[in-house]
Amino acid sequence: MTRLSRLVTRIRRYCLIACTALVCVALPDGRITPGAQSPARAVTASRPNVVLIITDDMGYADIGPYGAKDIRTPHLDRLAREGTVFTAFYANGVLCTPTRAGLITGRYQQRYGVEDPLGNPTAGERRGLVATGTSLPQLLKAHGYATALVGKWHLGYDAAMSPNAHGFDWFWGLKSGYHDYYRHTDGAGKPDLWENDTPIRADGYSTDLIANQAVSFIERHATEHATQPFFLDVAFNAPHWPFQRPGQAGDARDNARLLIPSDSAPGTRADYVAMVERMDRGVGNVLRALDRLGIARQTIVIFTNDNGGEWLSDNGPLFNRKYTVWEGGIRVPAIVRWPGRVPANVRTAQVGITMDLTASVLAATGAPVPDSARLEGMNLFPVLSERRPPVPRTLFWRSTFEGRTQRAVREGNWKYVRDANHDFVFDVVNDPGERHDLARRRPDIARRLRQKLLAWEQDVDTDARREATRRADTRRN
Repeated sequence: MTRLSRLVTRIRRYCLIACTALVCVALPDGRITPGAQSPARAVTASRPNVVLIITDDMGYADIGPYGAKDIRTPHLDRLAREGTVFTAFYANGVLCTPTRAGLITGRYQQRYGVEDPLGNPTAGERRGLVATGTSLPQLLKAHGYATALVGKWHLGYDAAMSPNAHGFDWFWGLKSGYHDYYRHTDGAGKPDLWENDTPIRADGYSTDLIANQAVSFIERHATEHATQPFFLDVAFNAPHWPFQRPGQAGDARDNARLLIPSDSAPGTRADYVAMVERMDRGVGNVLRALDRLGIARQTIVIFTNDNGGEWLSDNGPLFNRKYTVWEGGIRVPAIVRWPGRVPANVRTAQVGITMDLTASVLAATGAPVPDSARLEGMNLFPVLSERRPPVPRTLFWRSTFEGRTQRAVREGNWKYVRDANHDFVFDVVNDPGERHDLARRRPDIARRLRQKLLAWEQDVDTDARREATRRADTRRN
């Protein structure tokens, strides 16, 4: 063998070793960067695991990263230190069902006629979100991901509207909007705990059970399918009423209905604090599982909430609460951790909304998105990972709950609110508490944003009528 041939052989051997040791990782904006990962981790390095944690009815200021004064959330504090915190993130809706529909579809939920919370099946509730084949879990599943939902669904009870129909391989939790934390019964007093579409029984406090099942899924998947990426939606029902604190087992009053301040013994802030702190402990269990299994660096962790808090919550400095399109009803916490991709211990003023998480997760995982999905959210990762300046947004909300119609538009710093027959204009960057109505000084803003709102309503309502026709045809056939 000549000196040249020996040199060529040595170079080939070196290249083979180098290519085996290095795996190219795709960044969210499509750029490619090499990462020192072993072949066994190639799938999860280029297609990260995703853990999406969503809480229920929690106040904006009820966790440490958002200024909680009487609630200790060390695990969410840690997540914030290791990730990026949004200061202007919004829920798609003012209530549970609408926001969850926005997450699953990646679109405004009004297009599917989903604007109100679903009732109980025992009361004849047949509405819900019918599967289209382009939901977030379905697209991830088609991309080779294992998909699981642990916790609250609240998007339908029939098989065609179930988590499994929407692409979740495995579901464990409740289908209704709320239930007794100890008896696991819904607002009609009927059992409401499921594994897939099979009713099950379990003993324990709901928040603990959800956290335990989430950890079990992660451990089971890491053991049995280590090279397959996963998407896990951890949907805590805490701290949604009934306000049952951990460690004090007992039936929720009146089938777990909301107890308001004028009720006798309606619940206390201390009860609520205990519920949030128990949820935080569950988040800690999930984070520790990722650490213990050595997959934290290959896992995106997202934390958010579905709408503003109820009357026991602290939505400060925002005005109003759940059920409203005022900031206290729709602005929510959001934290994103992705080691090596998203900067740590940073706060961003980028405006975001729930359906952005859909677009962001699909982009980060490289999942193909068909044109028929028509995603309306924005991929947030290029802004986060490259620290680009915030991108201006125009976002819309509408609620028609219990006969009271409210609408809102945010465009840049400006927010227009139409509450009943009153128009308001606010600069929500400088006035997040919406205390200084500028409508009399800036009627031009009111006119311009109202026209945008009317055009948006016409657009989504046209889609909603088409969806209603499609569903009627499906039932007939």
